[in-house]
Amino acid sequence: MEQVSSTGRPVQITVTDGYDLKGFKGDTPVTFIRAEFSQVVLGDSAKVTVSPEGTAKYNFTSSFEFNPEGGITLDDLAHKPVFLTMTEVLPKEKKQKDEKTLILGQAVVDLLPLLEGESSFETIIPLHPVPGSPLESLRSGAKKDYPILFKNGTLKIGGEKEPVPRPKKWPIANILAPGANDIPNAFIIGGPYEEEEGELNHLEDREFRNQAECIKKRITWDLESRCYLDPPAVVSFQKRIVDCRFWPVEITRVPLTTVPKGKAAKFDKTDDESQLSFHGVAYVNMVPLLYPGVKRIRGAFHVYPYLDSTVYEKTKCLFSLFRDTGHHLIQNNKIGGINSPLSKLVVSKNLKEDKAVKEKDIEGRPRPGDMQAPSIKSQSSDTPLEFEPSLSHNPEGQQYVEAGTYIVLEIQLDKALVPKRMPEELARRVKDMIPPRPPLTRRTGGAQKAVSDYHMQIKNISRAILDEYHRMFGKQVAKLGSDMDSETLEEQKCQLNYELNCSGKYFAFKEQLKHAVVKIVREKYLKTTSFESQEELQTFISELYVFLVDQMHVALNQTMPDDVQHALSTIYTSNEQLRLFAFEAEVNENFEMAAVYYEERLVREPQNLEHWLDYGAFCLLTEDNIKAQECFRRALSLNQNHIHSLLLCGVLAVLMENYEQAEIFFEDATCLEPTNVVAWTLLGLYYEIQNNDIRMEMAFHEAFKQLQARMLQAQVAKQRGTGTVEYIEEGGKVESSLGPWGITNGSATAMTVEAAAGPRDPSYILDDFLEESSKLQSDSRENILSLQYQDPTISQKPSNILLKDTPAKKETSKCQDSSTFLHPSPYGVSQTPATIFMETIRFLMKVNAVQYVHRVLAHELLCPQGGPSCEYYLVLAQTHLLKKDFAKAEEYLQQAAQMDYLNPNVWGMKGHLYFLSGNHAEAKACYERTISFVVDASEMHFIFLRLGHIYLEEKEYEKAKKTYLQACKRSPSCLTWLGLGIACYRLEELTEAEDALSEANALNNHNAEVWAYLALVSLKAGRELEAEQAYKYTMKLKLKDETLLAEIHMVQEAVGFGNPSF
Repeated sequence: MEQVSSTGRPVQITVTDGYDLKGFKGDTPVTFIRAEFSQVVLGDSAKVTVSPEGTAKYNFTSSFEFNPEGGITLDDLAHKPVFLTMTEVLPKEKKQKDEKTLILGQAVVDLLPLLEGESSFETIIPLHPVPGSPLESLRSGAKKDYPILFKNGTLKIGGEKEPVPRPKKWPIANILAPGANDIPNAFIIGGPYEEEEGELNHLEDREFRNQAECIKKRITWDLESRCYLDPPAVVSFQKRIVDCRFWPVEITRVPLTTVPKGKAAKFDKTDDESQLSFHGVAYVNMVPLLYPGVKRIRGAFHVYPYLDSTVYEKTKCLFSLFRDTGHHLIQNNKIGGINSPLSKLVVSKNLKEDKAVKEKDIEGRPRPGDMQAPSIKSQSSDTPLEFEPSLSHNPEGQQYVEAGTYIVLEIQLDKALVPKRMPEELARRVKDMIPPRPPLTRRTGGAQKAVSDYHMQIKNISRAILDEYHRMFGKQVAKLGSDMDSETLEEQKCQLNYELNCSGKYFAFKEQLKHAVVKIVREKYLKTTSFESQEELQTFISELYVFLVDQMHVALNQTMPDDVQHALSTIYTSNEQLRLFAFEAEVNENFEMAAVYYEERLVREPQNLEHWLDYGAFCLLTEDNIKAQECFRRALSLNQNHIHSLLLCGVLAVLMENYEQAEIFFEDATCLEPTNVVAWTLLGLYYEIQNNDIRMEMAFHEAFKQLQARMLQAQVAKQRGTGTVEYIEEGGKVESSLGPWGITNGSATAMTVEAAAGPRDPSYILDDFLEESSKLQSDSRENILSLQYQDPTISQKPSNILLKDTPAKKETSKCQDSSTFLHPSPYGVSQTPATIFMETIRFLMKVNAVQYVHRVLAHELLCPQGGPSCEYYLVLAQTHLLKKDFAKAEEYLQQAAQMDYLNPNVWGMKGHLYFLSGNHAEAKACYERTISFVVDASEMHFIFLRLGHIYLEEKEYEKAKKTYLQACKRSPSCLTWLGLGIACYRLEELTEAEDALSEANALNNHNAEVWAYLALVSLKAGRELEAEQAYKYTMKLKLKDETLLAEIHMVQEAVGFGNPSF
């Protein structure tokens, strides 16, 4: 559009092209453009025929003049537009003199840019249809459906498999040179069935597909059709997938007909459609293309009879794709000479096209129920399809179902519709949130160094004093030898002290020792500030004096000859033992003592991230989420590639509603370890919280695929190792779905149809194919191989059946020592969980993330492979035990017992239930049944402890002794040795009792009950000093058992000693 400066000042309007045009009559209407301004017709264009693609070139120019002084003024340009009216010229009928025209639509051009200083401008303006215009069908969605046709399928006799790789072919007919059919550098690669996104990708489908693609007759295309999607088309493509996940791929058989020479054969469209036989449809789930980073869908899809109602319900397509294209298919086949007329494949595709066609609306939004529509079952499944039609509607198409027909196709994008975060970006963002903590430099100081320096100074001073003594009394000592009496020694001591004070050596020794003592005060006692009161100062000095004297004796003993030295028997508690002691304190709800043990582990090894994770799990148990988050982040700062630290940081971020960080943590975990089932499942649970259903199903689908792959690997390994196979049941697959997550600037897409076990002529629907179908249906009742597998990546730690772990159905090995106890199989049996949700539940229960568990249990209940199971009810019972809801816990345990009466974990947890509720008689019966099983429950430590406690209550001391002995052999602790000591004391086995109590005291010298029984043993043995010392610590540690304290007082009165207050 151009404004020319002259006297008349004309304005020229030029119309160049039209797009997406459609007429009333035919697909190539004749049209012209009429330009109007200010109710004045400026001119008409030439009559132009629209191309089959819906485009037309007009190159029509019209003009008008404006004059500021009169006529058309600048004000007219400001508020009056130019109207461009498109009119269709209808073809003349017989005996018709004048041409008939119909208006298709109008376009409006705003001339305001000319007043804003533009001398010329170009614009694309929409053509608005008039009511009743065929252009209305194109206005509802700026794009129209473009069917992609794959014609001329080739019938293969069978007997050999298609070679891989093999070239892809152009979808163009009548290419003369055979080699010209192949697309350069484009090949069909294929791949394992289990990695496909289609329907026949299960283990039980492998044999069927091998036979169908090798032995049976089949139809192949091996064609690739390419389409260009501009940015608006990409947006529309994404929206279509979100609105309706299933897209139809129709298949039909078109007869080959010949046209008699010299006759203009006329075919009605209804006749064309009636010649389409064996009309079937496959439903392709397009949602995976909306997964982040996904550019390819490949899989096998069942073919079902085409029924309008069923197709509309699943795809929202009102009409068959052959409604408009079937006529062209038949017309093409009338000339003959094409490879094979057996089958034509049509795929609905959204692509911009100039040619107008009849409306095929597939933009209807799915109902909420459609999002959870049941996936099409594989051929080997014995579950009938919910929408299976009757034979009377489409008897020819029904043969597809009977024969198990399927098609294999591939859809590939040049660029992913939804970009995926790069692992480097995720790692950078995690690093920004939690900077890596550099390893601590080894300190030259510290408490141990201070004490060792003190020892060194004591040794040096003792040598100096000894040298001074020899200088003063060496000759006298040599003369008297062993005849020296005590008076002489005392006199020498006084003379030595006098000499040291007079010479100033005493003060030199004191100054030499002063620095070492100051370091002990600062490093050992952490005293760096002044004392608040004189009493506090005196108390500290007394405590310090005792410590310094004791350490002086240690240093002096080290300087003595070996034959005089007496090694002190000390028992070093390992980190595993500290973890056990902390766990025992948790179970007894002594959280203060448990925290002390956890913190002791951190002080010993602050760089060990497992210690931080254990402490964080403890904080989750006590519902201190802030401290738990700090622990997990500290662990992650030590190793930013540690998967469980990432997952736990994500879980805490969700619990604290910091969702953006949670997504980063979970995504980074899936990038670092793409095979981690728990990581994908937790990511799916996060998307569920965000109401992102499509991404949620994507994550669950990936988790399920990884679990299946792991099961397959374990199956192969087991077969190689033992040659035996165990069977379990396999459920259905998880259907995946995803929503849009971004827009790319442009994308190219290609759809390849590789090969299909397509429909046969009635004479080709062979009996052996039907037999194969029925055989596979019967085979579907067989079970797939089971696995015995334990995820080695899950950090192991001791777990209480009441607080941590969820029992499994079976167990294979016993824990034989404390190390084994500290790393138990989480559910007593090393087996692969049946579902992704149960594996996630196990992980969450180990870290006490009970708030998250109920959400996962809901998925487990609805999962096709899951549902109510013994393990499911055990987890529910465990969560209610944590809440002290004994009634609900008992109800769920009854359900678990009904499903697996011989499960030792069921009886072990029932024993815990009765023990905590105070019914020790029932608890005893359950515990005894548990230990009588051949295999152990997942947590035997507390079963032995509590059963021994009940035996002591009922005065069955022999049974108590045997029970505690077993516990001491498996996982020794202060409580196990204490129980054994009590049982031996009650049996009057004082020597064994003292040994056991000494072991308990060495492991924990702050247990008042241990000191109490040591006092009793000492009283019975007649050792007065030891009895008084033990009694003193018993009172100092505030023994709470009044009955036991009364017993001590009674024995003290009987023997006449043991209580210094007498």
